[in-house]
Amino acid sequence: MIAITPVAAIDAVVKVPGSKSLTQRALIAAALAESESRLIGPLASEDTHFTMEALRAMGVACDDRDPDCWLVQGNGGRIAEPAGDIFLGNNGTATRFLTSVAALGHGRFHITGSERMTQRPILPLMQALGGWQADIVSDAGNGCPPLTLRSNGLAGGRTVLPEGKSSQYLSSLLLVAPYAAAPAELEVHGEILSKPYVEMTLAVMADFGIRVEAAPGLNFFRIPQGRYQGGTYSIEGDASGASYFWAAAAVTGGRVTVANVPVPSLQGDAKLLPYLARMGCRIEQTGAGITVIGPDALEGIELDMGDMPDVAPTLAVVAAFAEGTTVINNIAHLRIKECDRLSAVVNELRKMGAEVEEEPARMIIHGRQGGGNLHGASITTYNDHRMAMSFAVAGLRIPGVEITGEDCVVKSFPNFWECFRRLA
Repeated sequence: MIAITPVAAIDAVVKVPGSKSLTQRALIAAALAESESRLIGPLASEDTHFTMEALRAMGVACDDRDPDCWLVQGNGGRIAEPAGDIFLGNNGTATRFLTSVAALGHGRFHITGSERMTQRPILPLMQALGGWQADIVSDAGNGCPPLTLRSNGLAGGRTVLPEGKSSQYLSSLLLVAPYAAAPAELEVHGEILSKPYVEMTLAVMADFGIRVEAAPGLNFFRIPQGRYQGGTYSIEGDASGASYFWAAAAVTGGRVTVANVPVPSLQGDAKLLPYLARMGCRIEQTGAGITVIGPDALEGIELDMGDMPDVAPTLAVVAAFAEGTTVINNIAHLRIKECDRLSAVVNELRKMGAEVEEEPARMIIHGRQGGGNLHGASITTYNDHRMAMSFAVAGLRIPGVEITGEDCVVKSFPNFWECFRRLA
């Protein structure tokens, strides 16, 4: 447990770790590339460790001894049969990405994870890979991991992803499609959520030498055959991690600069900034980074966060300090994250005294200026890093906030508490 100490004023500059989303995509592309890649500024965390260890088990040489520059010796798409199970914890991104990578191989692959991972759906990805002749079964028969693959490469041709509720399914298919035996086409049915993550995947693929033909709505793709080309790839600072520091400025009326998230950014979570501006914050971009300056009074807003679910908990905490009602729409996919984040955020805000409504796909927060109705509480994190970091922000303004299970931040931001303490 960690107790958060309220602060009277914040004026800080912080640097966040590399983007988790970009690091994991770059690792996959580099592993499949023809030659060595240098990944500059990667995120070293629990999730990326799982990804790297899985790639090593599949025969990819990865050197992470220099924390600022990882070396990945690409294998040209040749995926070795691992000696044992591939354990990925509760790393949803890696589980989805590496399922497709394993399908490129030849032999038996068994992908497992934590208890929560066994509850996170992956059936749409399995069905789409089946359209490329992959042999995958869910061990429990429920469309969730653990998974057993008897791989013999991917045939290519046309396949259908039956739903786009998780952009990770789509990104997973795109990343491996150039290595199919025939040129690949991919059609996506239903609403595509978190589109910026798909655009990020296409950008990473292009940086490694593969350009995909995408329909304007991102519901159809033609992926040429080819091989990624190794090289030097620089990874942006993590916009999701930055969100907690920008939120800290918002709720305290302070000033925080994040030094290493660029504008424009490949990361959709950077689009949190315009929403903070609508709530009353001032946003400045200088050579020193992106600065958020909190107002004397925040205002509630209505918004759609379908494209940036990872920062929805951050904004929900800020909304509890805003005068009026904030409605966060289109967030049903929060329920299949590391925990059911929609219910978890509602539960913990209520624990602090906030008036919050939960609906199947949205959250309604009836805030008061400065969090006037809030009080201290022991916050449950549900072993979810984003819960811990979001609710830490509330403790900068409200006395008595304690975060239990605080070590879960190692999943994406191992030195979060050290950085957070600098705000004082």
